[in-house]
Amino acid sequence: MANAAKKITLSPSRDIPFNKLVLSQANVRRIKAGVSVEELAEDIARRGLLQSLNVRPMLDAEGNETGLFEIPAGGRRYRALELLARKKRLAKTAPVPCVVREAGTDIPAEEDSLVENVQRMALHPLDQFRAFLALRETGLSEEEIAARFFVSVNVVKQRLRLVAVSETLLAVYAEDGMTLEQLMAFTVSNDHARQEQVWEAIQHSWSKEPYQIRRMLTQNTVHASDRRVRFVTVAAYEEAGGTVVRDLFQDDDGGWIEDVPLLDRLVTDKLKAEAESVALEGWTWIEVAIDFPYGHTHGLRALTGTPVDLTDEERTTCEALREEYDRLEADYAEADDLPDAVDARFGEIETALEAFEERPMCYDPAEIARAGTFISIRHDGRLSVDRGYVRPEDEAPEGDDDTNGDPDGETESEPDSAAQPTVIGADGESRSQDDEDDAIKPLPDRLVAELTAHRTLALRDAVAIHPHVALTALLHTLVRGTFRHAASPGCLEASVRHVFFPVQADDLKDSSSAKAIAERHDAWTADLPAEDDTLWDWIDKLDEASRMALLAHCVSFGVNALYEKTNPYGAGPTAQGVRQRIHDADRLARAVSLDMVEAGWRATVDTYLGRVTKARILEAVREAKGDADAQTIDHLKKTEMAERAAQLLDGTGWLPEPLRPPEPPMAAVEDGEAQSAADGGETAMGDPDPIGDDEPVIDAAPALAAS
Repeated sequence: MANAAKKITLSPSRDIPFNKLVLSQANVRRIKAGVSVEELAEDIARRGLLQSLNVRPMLDAEGNETGLFEIPAGGRRYRALELLARKKRLAKTAPVPCVVREAGTDIPAEEDSLVENVQRMALHPLDQFRAFLALRETGLSEEEIAARFFVSVNVVKQRLRLVAVSETLLAVYAEDGMTLEQLMAFTVSNDHARQEQVWEAIQHSWSKEPYQIRRMLTQNTVHASDRRVRFVTVAAYEEAGGTVVRDLFQDDDGGWIEDVPLLDRLVTDKLKAEAESVALEGWTWIEVAIDFPYGHTHGLRALTGTPVDLTDEERTTCEALREEYDRLEADYAEADDLPDAVDARFGEIETALEAFEERPMCYDPAEIARAGTFISIRHDGRLSVDRGYVRPEDEAPEGDDDTNGDPDGETESEPDSAAQPTVIGADGESRSQDDEDDAIKPLPDRLVAELTAHRTLALRDAVAIHPHVALTALLHTLVRGTFRHAASPGCLEASVRHVFFPVQADDLKDSSSAKAIAERHDAWTADLPAEDDTLWDWIDKLDEASRMALLAHCVSFGVNALYEKTNPYGAGPTAQGVRQRIHDADRLARAVSLDMVEAGWRATVDTYLGRVTKARILEAVREAKGDADAQTIDHLKKTEMAERAAQLLDGTGWLPEPLRPPEPPMAAVEDGEAQSAADGGETAMGDPDPIGDDEPVIDAAPALAAS
């Protein structure tokens, strides 16, 4: 007969007077963590002691029980009871529920203390969320729940925010199908269907980062840092009934604006109101847009105004602010860190002084009557009012005086100074989804035009810092037009006419080439004299290096390397003309060693990858990283594929065909071989390595053109 298993005997429980309990030195908890003793005491006072103390009888030297009990496990609870007893909120003889271990046990007291703390299982965040939710449904506020459990209000809000997550995703989290960070990322949207759609799209992907989940859920929203939001303010948007999606689990910089049409309407209304106010100044026209493209003032004459003088009161205030600024700067010159109040005051003074420096300008009323204004929003959300631009058609006819009199002495009617401002909406051009076919199709015409616009701007910048090449290009164009009567001017307009970009990407004006050109242009503008007669003498007296640099800068504005779609019916550029332009642009790019990677162009979702087919995306990754990396994304949907491809291409220097450095034409190689043979060298057929003859001929070409 089999022996019966020995039954387990549990330690008995009993109530022991509080004054018979002593904290054991065997308690392993030494470092304070979690809820404080004071908070635990308040919880015991409200709810009572929910967990018994683990105690052992204390023995004297002979091994007899003394009537006292030591506590190896439950020290924090004992400290909380001790605090209540000191405050006379608990009687010293109050019975305390205890589990009593036998005195002769062979299990050390330290083990009891360690096991009780180590084997304690923390509450699952989902269980905590459901418990908080149940308490809120009883009528408790978030502050009351936080107070009862000694946690911050933000912790309660974060846990309750999980109610915004689909039950399907909560079930996935409960089964450890996703991390808590991933689950929290889904709370930025209340759309359960969209949450499940995003999870379906990424659950089998190797990349399921929380930032990616947030980005996919907020792709149809506008971030609060957007210039439009800062212009109308989040408060005004919410007052108009708009909702803001916020992320309680990390700093979201103000969240995301969910109702984009409402935001656009508020922006339009506010800009229109600002335009109507500016129109009262008497301007003939006002153009309004959220942002104007690069070069929007080209061809317009800018009025020269005079700043409005400061009043005596403003001048006194300005001087006082400067003195205060200098005094604070001297007082804290040796300080490593500024006090918060002082740092804030520095900011206030700088803002006030900046307002004094940005004085409004006064213009001639006769000029105002024929000029206009551009109203837009700055990058920081402030209103931008750019006054005083005259269109060519609004210029006064030659011979007219300021009274607008005609030869017969009659006075012409003044232009309508209260013209209705024109509100320019956002670009309404639709961008259809590209084909998902696997075949590699030609790049869209608009994309090629945008890419070559980037190349044209970078080429201008490069030509401007290569005066020798600029002069050679100018002479080359002039010779073709004068002696050969070439029908196509090539890529350089001989009249050095500023070529405006009819098609351009949104980031063009922020490119490094655009900034370099603007800085160089502003520097020359500051040096140029105002009078035309003086300008001639000034240019005539320039040293040779300055003349060449100025020439190169002016020549660069005529560079036109744009691709344009040709019209088979004859309107617009011809196919031959565009081919000749691109051919000339390639030669110019080789001469200045143009590198679009150094010029700052990068393949991103917006600039390229989101605009082409999946086959093009895979081709780009394959060329830059190889087949293995291309295979890691070939199963993704197009949006995810483009985003992942942008990460893979970052730093590789990959460029699409229209932006790649042009290859030297074969004719140049053949001409070099023929020249070598004419000079007595071996022919290409007899030379085992004809490539070596290439470089001397190419290097000599610029010298021949300049001689």
